[in-house]
Amino acid sequence: MVGDSERKASLFDQIARVGKALSHGKRLELLDLLAQREQSVEALANTAGMGVTSTSAHLQTLRHGGLVATRRDGQRVLYRLAGNDVVDLYARLRDVAATRLADVQVAVVAYLGEQTEEVTRDELLRRAETGRVTILDVRPQGEYDAGHIPGAVCIPIDELPDRLSELPPEADVVAYCRGAYCVFAPEAVRVLKAHGIPAARLNEGMLEWQVAGLPVEKEKSNIQKDS
Repeated sequence: MVGDSERKASLFDQIARVGKALSHGKRLELLDLLAQREQSVEALANTAGMGVTSTSAHLQTLRHGGLVATRRDGQRVLYRLAGNDVVDLYARLRDVAATRLADVQVAVVAYLGEQTEEVTRDELLRRAETGRVTILDVRPQGEYDAGHIPGAVCIPIDELPDRLSELPPEADVVAYCRGAYCVFAPEAVRVLKAHGIPAARLNEGMLEWQVAGLPVEKEKSNIQKDS
């Protein structure tokens, strides 16, 4: 007969499967990417700078921990987060790490580069109500199509220098990307200001917008792309 200690060990061992799935930086990066849209192994590997075999192994660990799910699209297998609670869990884990570990803040500064002007979500919403802002989504087109802040225009960061003329004259721009630790928005602000365009970045991104339960627009022609 199984005793209480064995049952307790079994219970916590099962819960620990989630902890194991979260215990690698690359797996957290994959969750960050999947918070934007579902993607194939090949697309995730390309964006994360990993081999397909390594990416697949990390995804299987995440799946074993119940954090991702799959569906088949023709010959491809597409991965997605298993639910909104996974987005919440990842965001909470990231926030706790930032609060409790000084090294996280050091890494953030090193990763995002020179500090750029920021606005809060409340300030962005206030400006949007007055019509005094251009909300600029600088993520890849496929991520924008899968879901974006209402009213945002999409100019991917790698296309921004060549598409500045598409911004309204005298635009007051607020740029955003995947999340608070995404480099695209700070880079966009630096590009815009170098060309004399007033700009700031949202101090968070699409991930936090979703966690807050705010409205999200999707393109009607949204078709899975691996761009």
